[in-house]
Amino acid sequence: MSKIRKHYFLSEYCIIAEERAKRPLDFAVAADDRGKNDSQNCLFCGGAEENTPLATAVYKNGKIYSDTPEKRVRNWDFRCFPNLYPALSPVLGSQEQRENGLQAESGYGFHEVIVESPLHGRRLEDFSNPEISALMQVYRDRTCSYATRENIRYVSLFKNSGKKAGASINHLHSQLLAMPFCPPPLSRELKVIRKIEKCPYCTIFDLEEASPRLISKNSEWIAFAPYYSTGPFEVWFLPRKHVGFLGDCSDKLLFALGDILKTILKSYGRVLGNPPFNYMFYQLSESPEYHLNLRLLPRISINAGFELNTGSYINTVSPERAASYLREDLTHGE
Repeated sequence: MSKIRKHYFLSEYCIIAEERAKRPLDFAVAADDRGKNDSQNCLFCGGAEENTPLATAVYKNGKIYSDTPEKRVRNWDFRCFPNLYPALSPVLGSQEQRENGLQAESGYGFHEVIVESPLHGRRLEDFSNPEISALMQVYRDRTCSYATRENIRYVSLFKNSGKKAGASINHLHSQLLAMPFCPPPLSRELKVIRKIEKCPYCTIFDLEEASPRLISKNSEWIAFAPYYSTGPFEVWFLPRKHVGFLGDCSDKLLFALGDILKTILKSYGRVLGNPPFNYMFYQLSESPEYHLNLRLLPRISINAGFELNTGSYINTVSPERAASYLREDLTHGE
């Protein structure tokens, strides 16, 4: 029988409808060309640096450089540059406009691409421990670089992997948007958090570390299928330590994050057949009450009319069942 579940601390709902469930491998048909080796003419490959905007940060052998019009940095490890088709512009435009109750203002902000390897066809789950740890440090560095800029209120850091997850270029990369407003979902969370005596994410950590939804844990993080899962095999990552954003994370914390993220992505590959996926960092740099978290969602289901009409979700695989599949894989799949 279907069950309606409510978000941990927000008035949001999902429907767990396992009567419509599939086995994990039935989702493998959703896997697309993530990692396909089509490096010819790829703009993000090492050696094609002239085909992108000048890099604002180039990570090479533990040091940070930047491109100049006269010289592009080569043989890099990670490369960050403005998106060629940005959603926001660093140039302040006209003042706020109002007309008949409608409001518009300048689309100020920054939109950056973080290319995570010069080699085409690589996947995060194949990174070495030093490589994945270094990437988490790049995420921290780029987040801090934009979080302190004037008029920036939120830094959105996310990855689209595969066409069905929204990736237009098939080369390992993430994106960062530094925005002049706080997204409404984060504002709603923060409003509730400020009314509660104890951080709800700390409470969730204690609950899920001992629940049947726990998938994996290390000294610093847990990975679990959330009680309120918006789609099959959704995974949340929570740090044991209360930190508000990536800038508060130590190198040890980032190393542990990279380790557990890589573990879950490897399991996705074995259980679901390398599906397209998104992951998103939820963080607030100026609100220490908030609790940093990372959410990973394989794109193996479609949000259709019901979801768009209601803002609620139908999930055909309970988080308990999804967690059991992934736990079993981690026990026997290596």
